[in-house]
Amino acid sequence: MARVLVVGAGGTGGLVAFLLRSWPPGPKAPQVAVWEKAPGAGGRMGTSQSPYNSRCTADLGAQYLTLTPQYAERHRSFYDELLANGVLKPLTSSIEGMVVKEGERNFVAPQGVSSIVKYFLQESGVDVFYEHCVTKIFLRSGKWEVHRETGPAEEFDVVILTIPVPQILQLQGDIVNIISGSQKQQLESASYSSRYALGLFYEAGTRIDVPWAARYISSNPCIRFVSIDNKKRSIESSEVGPSVVIHTSVPFGIKHLEGSSEEVQELILEQLEKILPNLPKPVHVKCQKWRYSQVTQAVPNCPGQMTLHLNPLLVCGGDGFTHSNFDGCTASALSILEALKNHL
Repeated sequence: MARVLVVGAGGTGGLVAFLLRSWPPGPKAPQVAVWEKAPGAGGRMGTSQSPYNSRCTADLGAQYLTLTPQYAERHRSFYDELLANGVLKPLTSSIEGMVVKEGERNFVAPQGVSSIVKYFLQESGVDVFYEHCVTKIFLRSGKWEVHRETGPAEEFDVVILTIPVPQILQLQGDIVNIISGSQKQQLESASYSSRYALGLFYEAGTRIDVPWAARYISSNPCIRFVSIDNKKRSIESSEVGPSVVIHTSVPFGIKHLEGSSEEVQELILEQLEKILPNLPKPVHVKCQKWRYSQVTQAVPNCPGQMTLHLNPLLVCGGDGFTHSNFDGCTASALSILEALKNHL
């Protein structure tokens, strides 16, 4: 029985684990584990919660899912399953400045966008280990010896890396020499935008009177998007309390990327007051830095995945090999599965 490690419990990692459940049972069925450096699942499909009320949540990464005609047939089964189980529902709330192209369908996750990843991980039945930050990968007697920041190293027959491409290049150990010069050049070609997000959490009964659920901002140098998150999901907030999400522009994110969270948070709140001067004072604010926000250039000539080593198998994938949305994660996960089938 092959031991398979999936590194990263974001969109691609969750889907890879989910797809591996379809492997025919028996002695050749792989034993799968997922290691995630964060305390919870989601990655850039992450949902944060108020420290005062766990039911008051805010999507600080992806805001909604868009199914394009390009993927409508190929990925329909994933959307249908999520819709049938109440993980997704059609987006019906008003988002000012949103451009909907012909044939596109938009969806929101009522329980937060991280519930999508959590659903796939739960249905996969695999073991998921949080706060397992991979640091080094060595080749030992035909197996991969994977090290993490704390705790003992473990051996695996297959390793699948679904973390952002720059983080793959930061790994130490034998992997440094296993990645060929041409592969390294390809991986270094990948680029990401950077931005900040704020989550503002309110007490139950707080009213936020705006005529929209979310709004794209074009006239502010700092803020690009504002969402009344419970309203975006069409969730009643009277018993829980509303939440507000602010995404900054990319130029602002790049300019202040190395700034302190406290200073950046104050700058964003100052600009927010100009846009929403009557916004009530929140009981809690969370500042999230997305160093790797959205893919601006994918790894070239590697649609979906790159095989770094064949025997034992070492594969990397994720939206850095496609594009930054759920369909990009799905396309990469399907590509990774094909690489595994050919190997195992």
